[in-house]
Amino acid sequence: MYTRKGPFTKRWRAATQCTKVISRVHRVVKKETGALSDGVKDGGAAPFLARDWNPWEDEQVDYNSALTKKRQAFKQHLSRIDQNEPKRHRVQIWGKAAIGIYLWEHILEGPLNPSDKIAQWREGELQSGKIDFSFYTGPAVVQGHVPLDMNSLVLVLNGREQQKVSYSTRWLEHVQALVQSRTVSHVAVVLLGNEHCNNGFIAPYLKRNGGFVDLLFVVYDSPWVNDKDVFQWPLGVATYRQFPMIRPNAQLITSNRPYLCNFLGTIYKNSSREILMQVLKQSGLDKECITTAREKWLPQETADSLKRYQTALAQSELTLCPIGINTECYRIYEACSYGSVPVVEDVLTPGTCAAGSSSPLRLLKAAGAPFVFISNWKELPAILERERGMSQEQRVDRRRRLLEWYASFRQQMKERFTEVIEETFFKSG
Repeated sequence: MYTRKGPFTKRWRAATQCTKVISRVHRVVKKETGALSDGVKDGGAAPFLARDWNPWEDEQVDYNSALTKKRQAFKQHLSRIDQNEPKRHRVQIWGKAAIGIYLWEHILEGPLNPSDKIAQWREGELQSGKIDFSFYTGPAVVQGHVPLDMNSLVLVLNGREQQKVSYSTRWLEHVQALVQSRTVSHVAVVLLGNEHCNNGFIAPYLKRNGGFVDLLFVVYDSPWVNDKDVFQWPLGVATYRQFPMIRPNAQLITSNRPYLCNFLGTIYKNSSREILMQVLKQSGLDKECITTAREKWLPQETADSLKRYQTALAQSELTLCPIGINTECYRIYEACSYGSVPVVEDVLTPGTCAAGSSSPLRLLKAAGAPFVFISNWKELPAILERERGMSQEQRVDRRRRLLEWYASFRQQMKERFTEVIEETFFKSG
């Protein structure tokens, strides 16, 4: 078969012959390598060794140098990204009081798993500001059996009565041991305080008194509040009675509510609540309000009683909030959840709570709460008379503003809680 021998074929053959020559040289050198390994033969020049020769050596050096530069540039790029991204911190919350649910679900708006409210163990995670929060609650959350994988802790406690104080003290002592063993470095406490503001049991544990608690968030108008290491915290809704997180919808805002007001609660002897019921009955206004009175306080709601209470809130323009042991009560926040304006008895109760010009309800007033404040229930008939004269449009607008205020209030508390912890726990980080 005839094959044309062009320039390309000639160059290829020449290259092939050159390759064969080089290969023979390699074989010769390899045979002499052992004999010449001890030195230079006959005083001549050092022999050429195959293993020392690399025809691509210069290219390899350039490639390695370029690769090293690229790697260094990439590391610098990652470093710049890391520096520009905000540093995140981790904080664990142990909910050993029902107000922990209000903190987690209503203020921080965190998820809880499982959703079953009576589950023995519930947990969740969320991000707020620069903090990654994790939350544990339920009867199965016991000392020594919580997966603590960070050194910053928020402990939620109940100090309302002596039995609760004893339980809370045991948890404080447990956390104190963790601090002493250097397992925990930063501690905050959210405390459902005593309704008379007698919270002396926790004083020795505060850092200001030589203890280990960096921050205290306390319910009610405590005279300790200074907005430095002690902050006031809202009471919130009665999560211990399974009061849920209410998500406002169009019907809740625009519906025509059939009742002017509501009051479902316990009537204590010689209390202002007796005066409230008398005023409603004498004025004939009790027919325009939903009222259910009981003589004895019940700590738990049944499913039926909770449903009746929620229905009353949803069907009333106003919710009457007489004082109990303290002026601040769950009813105020529960009314806000349904857009039913709280009518609050603005009177100081006995005890050691702060008695300044803005007290009681210092926190809510500072936040501009759009409530109706009265000093005597005899003012109620005039308030309800004005209520009759309002148009549906005015009522809907007021309802919307109340719901927006309550959402904004919770958001403010979330931001405040997060910022205070960031500043106190991580200011040097």
